Amino acid sequence: MKITVHQNDLPSDLNFGLSVAIDTETMGLNPIRDKLCLIQISKGNNVCHLIKINNNNKPKNLIKILKNNKIQKIFHYARFDVAILKFTYGVNIKNIFCTKIASKLVRTYTDKHGYKDLCSELLNISISKSEQTSDWGGALTLKQKNYAATDVLYLHKLKNKLNKMLQREKRVDIANECFKFIEHRTELDLNGWADQDIFRH
Repeated sequence: MKITVHQNDLPSDLNFGLSVAIDTETMGLNPIRDKLCLIQISKGNNVCHLIKINNNNKPKNLIKILKNNKIQKIFHYARFDVAILKFTYGVNIKNIFCTKIASKLVRTYTDKHGYKDLCSELLNISISKSEQTSDWGGALTLKQKNYAATDVLYLHKLKNKLNKMLQREKRVDIANECFKFIEHRTELDLNGWADQDIFRH
């Protein structure tokens, strides 16, 4: 695994192709209250780019990727990452694949849908989540860099595995509709309906 750290944006000459894995690290789990500290991005080639956010300037090169609807963005629990990126940079992200949603649609034999669980079962890879709750606001430690990179390293492989399961279970169409709805789900989250199911009676 190769890890490259950038300050505040990606270089303009990077080409990620038509599919990128994305994750974020923040100071907490409230996208309105908590600061975005780090963005991880990879095209699934064992190379991870970490963007350390140290100012309020918009990362133009990253935003260009996020706004490109021809590029598929792979997340695990896209609802949070899409919300924090929308709140921070005002970008509406489309063409999403969420491994957590896909897992919940096909791995109905379990209630374990975390990234660690998916890597273990589908890829036979053991990962550590020990840095998940660490302080991302300061300088990155080596452990944090490795943890952050690992969070996107396997998303392409997980997507491929889950896609096959979605096809087998004939749930591709409903998965795609769920992925499209993430844009609207995050809009509800950011406008005060994060904890309410407005579809309930």
